Amino acid sequence: MDMSSREIRIPLNEVVAVLQDLNEFVVSLDRLGSRMGSGTADEYTVGKFILDWDVARRLSRARNVIDVALDEQLSEEANLEINDLCEQGRFYTDSVGYPSADQSS
Repeated sequence: MDMSSREIRIPLNEVVAVLQDLNEFVVSLDRLGSRMGSGTADEYTVGKFILDWDVARRLSRARNVIDVALDEQLSEEANLEINDLCEQGRFYTDSVGYPSADQSS
């Protein structure tokens, strides 16, 4: 499937909500990274941020906004192809920790 020429429509209010969440996460994680670099934050601080700011649920919602738009506007075959591409990402597992860029789980 040629994805470069395809367009997907998402309601503006949904896009804005996703962008707000992503902006908060990017800015906050950058600040946390700087604090870790200077020694004024540690893994606990990052973990607390992830829990307190409900990062997993909010990222899941962002993913769902995109998934719904894809499901509604693309064929089942195209959606399966996209799902396969997404499964090639890197995922944390307790047994192996963080895989290197050339590994997939």
